[in-house]
Amino acid sequence: MKTTHKKIQTSAAAMLNLLILFSASEKTAAQETAGIVGIDHVGINVPELNKAIPFFSDILGFTPVTQLGPIPLDTEWKKLNHINPSTGAVTIKMINAGSGASIEVFEYADNKGSKTHPNTDDIGASHIAFYVNDINASVQYLKSKGVKILGEPFTMPSGDTAGETWVYFETPWGSKMELVSYPNGKGYEKNKPAKILWSPKNAVKSYDNKQNSIGLSESEIKSLVELHLAIWNEKDGIKRDGLMKKVYAEHIEMIDSHFVAVGHKEIDGFVEGLQKKSVNSKFTHVQAIDVNHNTARLYWQHGTPEKPDAVTGMDLFVFENGKVIKLYVFVDNKK
Repeated sequence: MKTTHKKIQTSAAAMLNLLILFSASEKTAAQETAGIVGIDHVGINVPELNKAIPFFSDILGFTPVTQLGPIPLDTEWKKLNHINPSTGAVTIKMINAGSGASIEVFEYADNKGSKTHPNTDDIGASHIAFYVNDINASVQYLKSKGVKILGEPFTMPSGDTAGETWVYFETPWGSKMELVSYPNGKGYEKNKPAKILWSPKNAVKSYDNKQNSIGLSESEIKSLVELHLAIWNEKDGIKRDGLMKKVYAEHIEMIDSHFVAVGHKEIDGFVEGLQKKSVNSKFTHVQAIDVNHNTARLYWQHGTPEKPDAVTGMDLFVFENGKVIKLYVFVDNKK
């Protein structure tokens, strides 16, 4: 009887696993067949296009591209799309909003819908967030144009969004929108997730790299790698900072097996800490620098004059626009 009971339990567990697997497979298939590539546009209603469009174009710097209408709406369409039967024709403008989704702006003539904006906690309430490089400068600019800023920029101190600064503002017609900035990335990115969130700053960077890529000769790359060694041996913080600006891209990522450092400040902090722990140690070549197109590798050793190879390893560099954008660090395991 006990054996039979165990078999039933095992069979039930196996069936449950199959159901979970089938459910997951079904979900994946549904996602694949939807064929979604990405967000094309977001749509908002405004009371008057002739006031909203100048805000988007003159204040935010966007470009209106297309217009449809006025388009009369029949009774069936209004019923299907939950539009008041007495509301008039619709006019639609599509706006290019920089790197990212476009904004579709609607104006309904003789609008009989609600004139009250939803509260932030109402179901269906939404907002549009715009990425900026310098959020404080952007806030000051919007203030100078008479835009109402809702509070002060706030930087997330910890968690997945650590490093992200945001603030809301209000359009002339009362819609809430947002400015966000995270020039050094967000907290979750340091855990090297398999998937990262899309960001306009990455799209712009990718486009700029393609349009303005600076090709380096083999000798130029080798010279930059030599300066990289000089950075890690330089004791003077000011001189080290100057060298970093020559060699490293502003948002360089240094990827070690145990951590990721982003930007000059984080890398400089690591270098300074290493120098304090190993006062008399320095980095030197083990062999010649290898270059392959926009990548290079450096085999190094780190130690004192008495034991120069106390630690050994290899650095792999990826260059973009004349500077190191990625630095992969491999430290050998001592036997």
